[in-house]
Amino acid sequence: MPKISDKKVQKIKEQILSILYENHLVPHYTAQIAEELIRDEEFTLRLLKELRQEGFAKEINKNTEGKTYLARKKWVLNNKIYSQYRDLSES
Repeated sequence: MPKISDKKVQKIKEQILSILYENHLVPHYTAQIAEELIRDEEFTLRLLKELRQEGFAKEINKNTEGKTYLARKKWVLNNKIYSQYRDLSES
């Protein structure tokens, strides 16, 4: 499989952030994000983990009852990043 350039990876990360921004109140499973991007789940998960390390995305690993998810992960945009994007879009 050919290597994806850093520039293209950055654009895919921007698309992920766009998906998380558009539906800020609804956490998305990795599979949902991958399906919307038409990308492999493993690749999407790797990018989401990178975004988490960079402080852009936040991983939700517990359900509403407080039980930890064993295999699936949900993602939302970090609140601070969401407010910055919202401020930029209103300008």
